[in-house]
Formats: sequence, structure tokens, C-alpha cells
Amino acid sequence: MSARARETLSRYFAESDIQIGGPRATDIQIHDPRFYTRVLAEGSIGFGESYMDGWWDAADLDGMITRLLATRVDQRVRSWRDIASYAFARLANLQRRGRAFQVGEQHYDIGNDLYQRMLDRRMIYSCAYWVNARNLDEAQEAKLDLVFGKLGLKPGQQVLDIGCGWGGSLKYAAEKYGVSGVGVTVSKEQAELARANCRGLPVEIRLVDYRELNQQFDHIYSIGMFEHVGPKNYRTYLEVARRCLKPGGRFLLHTIGSGRWSSNVDIDPWLAKYIFPNAVVPRQQQILDELHGLFWLEGWQRIGPSYDTTLLAWRANFQQAWPELSKTRDQRFYRMWWYYLSSVAAGFRSRNADVWQVLLSGG
Repeated sequence: MSARARETLSRYFAESDIQIGGPRATDIQIHDPRFYTRVLAEGSIGFGESYMDGWWDAADLDGMITRLLATRVDQRVRSWRDIASYAFARLANLQRRGRAFQVGEQHYDIGNDLYQRMLDRRMIYSCAYWVNARNLDEAQEAKLDLVFGKLGLKPGQQVLDIGCGWGGSLKYAAEKYGVSGVGVTVSKEQAELARANCRGLPVEIRLVDYRELNQQFDHIYSIGMFEHVGPKNYRTYLEVARRCLKPGGRFLLHTIGSGRWSSNVDIDPWLAKYIFPNAVVPRQQQILDELHGLFWLEGWQRIGPSYDTTLLAWRANFQQAWPELSKTRDQRFYRMWWYYLSSVAAGFRSRNADVWQVLLSGG
């Protein structure tokens, strides 16, 4: 173990009011002395992987990471791998057409049983809306009502859902608002279950990349998919939405957005490696710049604090379901998933990330 590495990280932890081996839930417990040099050498990936490997623990993991983010430790502990990831994200088109299905295969196709047990009854895998909601089911329905209310859905209209997941939002729109719709996804597992969930309703599910769309709809919405588009494709994505929107229609873009401490291109190397390959969180100005000449901006609402609550609800469901899920998954997966849900919750709690609902019209 490098004494200098331990000294450096000990100082960072102290600045974040975290004690090594301390008694509080937000203190860190180091089980392997190699932790210090690994984190300084490998940055974000080393921090997350060492947790997956059982090298350290914190009883209140999300609380501990929130403290680290509050003092911007993540900005100071960056390895050459982190720097290379940021640089590559700026220079390359990680979300080009040939890579469109990668996130579906790596993240969404890992087993519907996981998501069925973790999510709400409609399997909505995005930030819920907890104002006046008492549980996850109510919060997700409140979010869908918020989206569809902004669109002004009316019976008989046809809508497009870009990134439809397991079809829960389209099913809800068809049943409650009397619309028909088309949903697109890049996940085979999602498409199959979405078709089953929407059977008997005027809903079509397509396994295609959004760039293939060339059909007009009364309204369009996209919930939690824009993070997979990438800055080099924002204009193309918005052009597709514009050509698919009928005159007088509205487009609701629901996306995670950058928070106050974020860099120009937001991509966490650990999350990119293990959870969301090629994901990039947009900045507000990037969206505004690409809207020019395509859409009118009708409204911009931030609901980021609700994602912290949503993620903790998912984590509680995941923990409760683990005895069953563990029959086909190992302990390292458990720690990976726990770290994912906890660290992302910390990101929203610290306002390192936000959630935006951007309402657009075609004029």
C-alpha cells in the first residue's frame, strides 16, 4: 500500500466529513488496503469496481457518495482512463447508428425478471413524480399524467413514444386517454414484453433505431431515452422528431440533464462500462442550441429531486427481490446494482444531475 495514496484519499474523505473506519453510517470501511492505490490509479472505475469486489463498504452508501460529490472529490480523483473517456466522448460519435443497439443488449436485455421486480407495476424505468404521491405506482402514474397533460392528449389521436421501454406509458395512454400509438425501442427483451403488455390495444411496438422513423403523429414524447442519443446526434434526433410531428402537434422531451458541477460532456466511466454504455447527459445549452429552426420552446420544468426518491424505491424493491434474483445472479452483480442505484441517487441529491421536461411545438 502506498502511504501517499492513503494520505491523499484520507484528506479527501476528511474534507467530505467521512471517516475511514468511523462509526457513522456515512463513514467508509476499508477491507483491502489496495483500495487507496487502485482508486487513485483508476478513478471512477476503480472506486466502483473495488466496491463490487468487496474492498470497502458504507452502511449509508448513497449518503457517503453525496458527501463526496458535495466537495467535488469526483472531479479531483480522475485517472488517465477517466480523462481518456471524456476526451473520446468529445471526439467520437459513440451513439452512431452502428452502435444503436448496444445499450439494449448490455443493459435492457439482461432479464425482464429484474425489472419486473424492481420497477412499478407498469415497469416505467425513468424518474417518477412524487408530488402528492404515496408510493412508486402513484408517482409513476403522476409522471405520465404530467407528460400527457402537457401534450393535451385527446381520444382518437396517434402518438409516438421514442424509447418506449416495456410499453407501460403507451398502455396507460391508450387506456386512460383513448389514443393509439407507436413505440420504438432498441431492446429485444423490451419489445417482446411490450407487445405482450399492450396486446388488444391500438399500440404497435417496433424494434428500430429512432433514425429509421418517417411517419407523422399528432404528438410525440420521449421519456428517459435522450441520454443515449449523444451530442453529435442531438440535431439529427430533433430533426427526426420534427419530421414526425404533424402541424399543431407537441413534443415532450423528458431527460436527465447536467447539474451544477457537471463538465461539458457528462459521462461517468464506471456507469458507461457497467450500466449505460455510451450514455451522455446533455447540458441545457446544448439542447437550446439544437432546437433553433426546428421547434418553439413552450416550457421547461425540472423535477430532479424526485429521481432521488425514485431510485431509493427501486433499490428497496431490488433488495426485497434479491432472494429470488440471486438464483441466477451472483453477489458481485448485487453489489454492482446496489452501487449503481445508490450512486445515481447521490448524484441527484447533490444536484450533480437533474431531470428536465422540455415541452416543444412545431409552430
